[in-house]
Amino acid sequence: MSKHKPEQTLLIVEDDTGLSSQLRWHFDQYNVVLAEDRPSAIAAVRQFEPAVVLQDLGLPPDDEGVEEGFKTVQEIMRLAPSTKIIVITGNHDYENAVRAVALGAYDFYQKPINADTLNLIVERAYNIYDLEQENRRLQDQRAAPLSGVIASDPLMLKVCRTVEKVAPTNVTCTLLGESGTGKEVLARAVHNLSPRSDKRFVAINCAAVPENLMESELFGYEKGAFTGANKRTLGKVETAHEGTLFLDEIGDMPLPLQAKLLRFLQERVIERVGGREEIPVDVRVVCATNKNLEAMVAEGTFREDLYYRICEMVILIPPLRERQGDKILLARHFLEKFTDGQDSKISGFSPEATEAIEAYHWPGNIREMENKIKRAVIMCEDKYISSLDLALSNPGMLSINLRSVRQEAERTAIKQALSMTEGNYSAAAKLLGITRPTLYDLIKKYDINVPGE
Repeated sequence: MSKHKPEQTLLIVEDDTGLSSQLRWHFDQYNVVLAEDRPSAIAAVRQFEPAVVLQDLGLPPDDEGVEEGFKTVQEIMRLAPSTKIIVITGNHDYENAVRAVALGAYDFYQKPINADTLNLIVERAYNIYDLEQENRRLQDQRAAPLSGVIASDPLMLKVCRTVEKVAPTNVTCTLLGESGTGKEVLARAVHNLSPRSDKRFVAINCAAVPENLMESELFGYEKGAFTGANKRTLGKVETAHEGTLFLDEIGDMPLPLQAKLLRFLQERVIERVGGREEIPVDVRVVCATNKNLEAMVAEGTFREDLYYRICEMVILIPPLRERQGDKILLARHFLEKFTDGQDSKISGFSPEATEAIEAYHWPGNIREMENKIKRAVIMCEDKYISSLDLALSNPGMLSINLRSVRQEAERTAIKQALSMTEGNYSAAAKLLGITRPTLYDLIKKYDINVPGE
């Protein structure tokens, strides 16, 4: 038999050999895989990644019966959440069928089996599976608003729209964000979307160049300007002529050099170290820093006039922990990047790994995530990357249970109201939009300490 794609594989979990043979014959248009119990079913899911599973709810051993079937449903859904499970139950076993659906099964069918009806249910399951896969593919396409940017979070999409508006202009802009948030990626996007895209993009990290070399690195030097200057050398500014100059970590630029940079930004001319000639330069300047420039201006460590010159347009980049939905999106992107073309057996993340990715704080932002995923791909020995492979320190537990989220929100709101009103029950109840008796009940329910008591 020729090799089939995962979406063409049908796993039939049935301990009755006669019935499983009949079903295999009926579904001969699929790559049918048979399993007779939970261990063999789980092994088949790992190996063949079936799009649809047809499972008898009553599985051996006989002393466990239907409970074993429920465990099989749960484990399959844990391993492959997108798989469509159709459970087959007894004629009068409606309650267990509903329970199986509640555990994650796609649909159920009650015996006696009518092959044509069952065939329609299986075909529908494949259609739903294909639609979901196509939807995920389209979402991934939409998740790339700018070249090199993977995002679906509203705040980040707003940043991308701002970049699109700023890029065609010649305005000097500054990207503010924590280390690892992708400032250089966005700076390149500004360049690529600008009329200067066919010219050079020149980057310099102001924190990586020693202070005594910074001026010559930026503006170049003439032959004989200092010991070792054996020839005229162009600086980064001149090299970027007609293109874009990216000044990364500009908050680390020494104060004496800030004055010279300000003169260049005002006059658009430079003087090489050791030279007297004024050289006009046409360049678009984009800056970035992870420091608070306003605070530095107040402290006197950053020139106020330079601050206003480089901040004609400020773009704030949110940290990864504040980007809703982007964590797992980026994780999947990096997983594909590091497994593409390597004949890797890794198919994705385990549910525990997905939860750890969403719960982790990511202090190093996107750069940290890229390194973690790269390490996990190297260390993973299974088909799915686990939370242990990711080696996340104290990832915490992600709560997506609506009741617990609502209770935590209520508890927080009550504490804030009591704090704002200094423990005044009537005022706090009014702020919360509830009655005093209701407030008393909630304080007792959540065991909240009231200020002043």
